[in-house]
Amino acid sequence: MIYCGIDWAERTHDVALVDDTGTLVAKRHITDDVAGYKVLFELLAEYGDTEENPIPVAIETSRGLLVAMLRTGTRKVFAINPMAAARYRDRHSVSRKRADPGDALVLANILRTDMHAHRPLPGDSDLGRAIAVLARAQQYALWNRQQIANQLRSLLREYYPAALEAFAVWANGLCRPEARELLKAAPTPSRAARLTRTQLQAALKRAGRKRGIEAEIERLRDVFRAEWVHQPPLIEDALGKQMLALLIMEAACTAADQLAEAVEEAFPQHSDAEILLSFPGLGTQLAARILAEIGDDRTRFADAAA
Repeated sequence: MIYCGIDWAERTHDVALVDDTGTLVAKRHITDDVAGYKVLFELLAEYGDTEENPIPVAIETSRGLLVAMLRTGTRKVFAINPMAAARYRDRHSVSRKRADPGDALVLANILRTDMHAHRPLPGDSDLGRAIAVLARAQQYALWNRQQIANQLRSLLREYYPAALEAFAVWANGLCRPEARELLKAAPTPSRAARLTRTQLQAALKRAGRKRGIEAEIERLRDVFRAEWVHQPPLIEDALGKQMLALLIMEAACTAADQLAEAVEEAFPQHSDAEILLSFPGLGTQLAARILAEIGDDRTRFADAAA
């Protein structure tokens, strides 16, 4: 039997093939493009790779176009954790240099000796994998949005507590479009105190507010015009400019919302959607994340121990 290891990099990859005895039977250096992939598949075919009996491949990533090409058909592709690969590497070299030319050989030998100890990438459907991409991206977008919101909150505490007080009554406070529009209209507490009813109304309408605008205007005026401690004017203005730079959160909020909409559109198309949505407390977003983690490959979990 032949085993393949690929030392993955950004522009080029090292490929090694070994047999059952661990003998290196072939090695290539390929580019990360169509020409390089063609060389790889021609090499695999030369050593017996067929659709019915594909050569298994070990690589230190589960993503990218190369992995997508390898996953076509029934080939088993093993994404080996780099830390695990490093421990195997110590068997073959005293050097800990990451770019050791034998890394592809190490990966191939991992399959030769311990393939049973590693789980191949699941054979999920294209729709299942697409939902996984969207669900994970939406989760990362939420984390990114929260990280920026935390930075913004920390900065506002230094010079603009009135804003935090004003936005505290809204769910998701700083992430609300009303908060972003008001901060753009008044990046400092001094400017907020001078906002007119017309300016407040315009900001709320730009944020999409349609109801309760008059009551909200009065509440905001009371908060902004209350007595607050201020930084010196020059420092307050400088902090206001720093705060405006953090309003990249608007893009982060938009990204999270757009990805959530994409998940809402894609997930119901999956055959497992009805089952997952039947679980108490699971909405579309959480159900999609569960599908992203367990996949839809029915052979992946053969029993409870798997």
